[in-house]
Amino acid sequence: MKKVAVLGSGAWGTTLAQVMIDSGQQVLIWGRNKKVVREINRRHSNRRFLKGIDLPRELKATTDIKAVLEFAEVIVVAIPAQTLRENLVQWKSFFPSNLPIISTLKGIEVESQYRMTEVMQEVLGTDVSQIGLITGPNLANEIIARQPAGAVAASSNQEIIDLIVTLFSTNYFRIYPSKDLIGCEFAGAAKSVIALAVGIAVGMGYGENTQGLMITRGLSEVTRLGEAYGANPLTFLGLAGIGDLVASAQSPLSRNRSFGEVLGKSGSLEKAKQQIVKTVEGVYSAGAMLELAHRVGLEAPIIEAVADVVAGSLKPKDAVERLMKVSIKAEI
Repeated sequence: MKKVAVLGSGAWGTTLAQVMIDSGQQVLIWGRNKKVVREINRRHSNRRFLKGIDLPRELKATTDIKAVLEFAEVIVVAIPAQTLRENLVQWKSFFPSNLPIISTLKGIEVESQYRMTEVMQEVLGTDVSQIGLITGPNLANEIIARQPAGAVAASSNQEIIDLIVTLFSTNYFRIYPSKDLIGCEFAGAAKSVIALAVGIAVGMGYGENTQGLMITRGLSEVTRLGEAYGANPLTFLGLAGIGDLVASAQSPLSRNRSFGEVLGKSGSLEKAKQQIVKTVEGVYSAGAMLELAHRVGLEAPIIEAVADVVAGSLKPKDAVERLMKVSIKAEI
């Protein structure tokens, strides 16, 4: 049994906490919202993020960040990606320097265009060998119901990979190892952007052919981008890549897909923000991923179209028209 601190009391943090309780770990959640923390402790539920779900009675939560870090033998980070740096700066003076850190975040930092583990290394001074990532086609509402699912444990350090496998393996959650941390992070961040593109197409009334085009050509863009930064292209054919992308692009449970649908149907970024009030990572990561593509001279027309739409400089209708005029090169 490991003592695991989960930083984040949202849907994903709470879900992963339940998975680890089921695998036999002792878990303490940190959350900023006092009502959510109180409900986890007293009612064994988190109705704000996971309606109708009864949580394990063993699961505990606190608003005291120092207490949760003192409790920890392992730290799992499950806060919104764009708040990571701000939070780590606040916590740095008492953040343990010798513990494994497992990221669950899928995004690229807007200002720096850093991957989330790069932000951790820069702010905390942590060596990459202490850091791991869990990623894949992981919709919280399905996993919290203990439906069969899989994920990838990625790190440059085999000991961290083995730790992730141990912490999260249950009879319904299967973990596959990977040494390609860069590829897994790029795949997780980019799937949000491509899922947005698919959602926009669906909202505009387009069918399966258009969705198939967006998914496969989007995956091609992401693979080339990841490879340019040192990723293994085969990573994008696995759970961290196409697996996560298909789940996010096709499921109504996906925030990015749902946001895209409202945006495509209404043509209004404001209406989409009003209807989908939770964090939609693709909105933030699109521009950052486009900048990463430009740095290495790559064309990424789908990522570019999404970035322009969420920036308000391009209408969804015009984005689709522009994509259909992109010069055609050999597919493979």
